[in-house]
Amino acid sequence: MRLRSLFLVLIAVTVVCLSLAGGGIYWVLAQSPLGLKDGGTKLMPEGAMFVPAQAPAMVSLLVNPDRLEALLQLETPLSQRRRSRKELDEIKAGLLAKTNLNYYADVKGWLGDEITVAMTSLDYDRNPENGRKAGYLLVVSAKDGESAKEFLQLFFSRSAIAGDADLVFEPYQGVNLIYTRSRQTEETSLASAVVGDRYVLFANHPKVLRDAINNVQATSINLAHSENYKAALATIKMPRISVAYANLLALTKDLEGKPTEPTPTLTLAFGLDRQGLLAQSALSGVVKSETPQPLLSEPIAALSYLPSQTILTAAGVDLQGFWQQILTGFGENSPISDLFVGALNQWQDPWGLNLPEDIFSWVRGEYALSLLPNDSPGETQWLFVSQRDEEDRDKIEANLAHLDDLAKEQGLNIGNVTLGEQPVKIWAEFIASGGKIDADVRGVYTMLDDYQLISNSLDAIAKATNPNFQSLAESATFQEAIAPLPSENNGYLYINWRKVRPIFEEKFPGLRLLELAGQPLFDRLHSLTLTSIGNQEGVSRATMLLKMGLKDR
Repeated sequence: MRLRSLFLVLIAVTVVCLSLAGGGIYWVLAQSPLGLKDGGTKLMPEGAMFVPAQAPAMVSLLVNPDRLEALLQLETPLSQRRRSRKELDEIKAGLLAKTNLNYYADVKGWLGDEITVAMTSLDYDRNPENGRKAGYLLVVSAKDGESAKEFLQLFFSRSAIAGDADLVFEPYQGVNLIYTRSRQTEETSLASAVVGDRYVLFANHPKVLRDAINNVQATSINLAHSENYKAALATIKMPRISVAYANLLALTKDLEGKPTEPTPTLTLAFGLDRQGLLAQSALSGVVKSETPQPLLSEPIAALSYLPSQTILTAAGVDLQGFWQQILTGFGENSPISDLFVGALNQWQDPWGLNLPEDIFSWVRGEYALSLLPNDSPGETQWLFVSQRDEEDRDKIEANLAHLDDLAKEQGLNIGNVTLGEQPVKIWAEFIASGGKIDADVRGVYTMLDDYQLISNSLDAIAKATNPNFQSLAESATFQEAIAPLPSENNGYLYINWRKVRPIFEEKFPGLRLLELAGQPLFDRLHSLTLTSIGNQEGVSRATMLLKMGLKDR
């Protein structure tokens, strides 16, 4: 039995509880004596006082896991409760498979109403000779401090007896630290302590634990007293069962210890909705906070041109202005902006395009980008819809002519075909085989009403121009995904996770590592919908729904 195993188990409990909490029935949330519809027991995680203000990331569960598990069983339909219980048992068995721990015997008795997990540093010892060693801290509230102390002493005693290590008790700032020291290398590893009979702390090194105790005593340096963090949380009014925080600069570039102004941070609060988890986010610390107040009061008409089979869409107004906000909001040399530019390059480079100039510059009205499933492995269909502004007619025609020139440079032919009665321009490579000529279509363009449609697939355009097709805006699945979100917003990002997941895993291999860490969440995630709701006191706000359910059989 190793402390590392306990550390992983308690971290996993946080993810498991969040993933299983969503997807309930409204009357249960409204009438349940558990009262979780009003959030957890706290508005702010107390564990943040142990975390440095410059920490890269932190996530907190603000309710006892047993209450969430009880709620899950109550809100699961009777016909599915046996399956739900089996899934819970499988998760518990999997988490504890390589330990001698029993949750009910060893942890349940003293576990309180908060579990906070943080990456406190990207390199806790700042020693370039031994590489980067991230610091990890777990803060667990204890409802019975004496039971927690007894558990730690018993746990470490077993660890010392079972292995090649000595048990070390170190007094530090009035707190007794417990950790093991290797008899061969004298290296120390995971450490723990009980602070004030209220908090049980676990860290991956004694230094991380000492720093955590220092953070409590020097309040000016901990996250709980960070003005930016408190201001971001103050803009979130919804009841919450969990809070997450990320220092975007620290996660994308090693800037910890050298704070820059401004420092973009993202704070999220999670609450319960009958469809799953509802989250509100607050983005603060951008260079210029120019996020407009909500421009829309209903879904845009451009969504009516997307097929109901859409598995991913980003829709809104003024794409040109949105792109400028990204570049100016985070700063021209910001690594956050670099992430967006890098992602954009993957789309535009194969075509020889400069999307901000060739496309974004003439999209000032409504727009919607759709990703569609494709029967061919390794390929995806996309469809871009934009509202045509007659004031920019000449510029649009010039840019379309530029697209023609780019197609010719790549050896493609330009032609016109008719789908039903709809005229369509295509960019294609003609291939002669067996006395026949086949067209490998690379791009398609047409005008429908006041909207321009561009795609890499003739089939996608055929669906969009079919007068009898069902649009995404009419889809019951999409309507359910946006129903809990504010009606006044700046557009939607919608992802049908179960359909997109295989595509993302192929395009972004690193995603599998993230999925492994949060497997219970990803296995139960059906869809994700995000909308921006404007700016409040320098903080950009958004709301997100994670629609949850039982995992696929």
